[in-house]
This record gives sequence, C-alpha cells and structure tokens, in this order.
Amino acid sequence: MSKEDLMGGVKAEVEACQKCDLWRRRRNPVPGEGSLNAVVMFIGEAPGYWEDVKGRPFVGAAGKLLDGMLEEIGLSRGDVYIGNIVKCRPPENRDPQPGEVQACTPYLDRQIRIIQPKIIVTLGRHSTAYVLSKAGFEARGITGVRGRVYEGRLLSLGVRIIPTYHPAAALYNPKYRDSLEEDFQVIKRELNKVGGG
Repeated sequence: MSKEDLMGGVKAEVEACQKCDLWRRRRNPVPGEGSLNAVVMFIGEAPGYWEDVKGRPFVGAAGKLLDGMLEEIGLSRGDVYIGNIVKCRPPENRDPQPGEVQACTPYLDRQIRIIQPKIIVTLGRHSTAYVLSKAGFEARGITGVRGRVYEGRLLSLGVRIIPTYHPAAALYNPKYRDSLEEDFQVIKRELNKVGGG
C-alpha cells in the first residue's frame, strides 16, 4: 500500500471518529498535512478556532509565525508534515484532557510510522510530554527541555526529537519568540546533519 493510501485511511478514520466527545462540537477535524516524505515532522497539541473552521493545522496567527520561522531556515510547509496530538478542537481552546490524548494519539502514531521522519519537532508542552515519554525520555517542563536534541527510538524509528515552544505562546510573550528562533536554528543544524538541509 502506498503512503498516500495509508494516510488517506488515517484521514478517513479521523473524519469518522467518535472515540471522545470532541467530535460533537467540532466543525472540522484536522488530521494534518504536508509532505508524506518529510524529513521533519512538526507536532502541535490541538486545533484552534481557525484550524477548526478550515480543517487545516496552523492556519491562524500562530501558523503565520510558524510559516515565517520555516522560511528563515529554508523550508516551506510543503517540505514538512504538520500534525497535532489531538485532531479536533477542544472547547474554548482549553488544554487537551488525558482521555482525549489517549483516544487520539494512535492516529498520530500511525502518521509517524507512515512518514518516518528523521526529526520530530514538538510544539508546546503537551506534544513534548507525549513524544518524549513515548521515546523513553523523562518529559520535564517545556522550559527545561526546549532547544535540546533527544536522539532515540520512537515506534521503532530512529529519530531526533527537538522540543520547542508552541508558536501561539511566542505571540503573547516576546522572549518565547527569541527562544523559538534559537530552536529553529537547532532544527536547521540537525537537518544538515541528517542530509535534509
């Protein structure tokens, strides 16, 4: 089966999913988008207002910031894959609840297996906690782990995990923006190491 067929299967399941209550209030699920051969995969936490409206990840103000950061290191959206640990918007943009994460992350795990990225960038504390613990690392607070490179195995794949702040946090706090820019330089450096830059 091709990567397109496999990812199409995940998308269809996400669209029909009723494993948690988030489907009841969503406009659109947000399965994820980008290159199925991406070297870098970005994982956020959950769709926000505009993502819910459009059914696409990172299309609001945080998405514009992410696009700009990608451009600064010579990448575009078409070069990477962008997804979330939760595929439907939580009410009022609240944090995803543990049961919602548990119900939804098998879809993300399948996406990671399909894409087989060499680098996974986690955006924010929820995706960082999920991905680092899944790879066997202790997931401390985002401030303590951001900008570091964790080399390990995730779902039997050799990956480099780079946690950083969620772009939405950088919109509200300028010092996070500086840190985000620093962390994107780490991504660029690691991309050069794995031959994707």
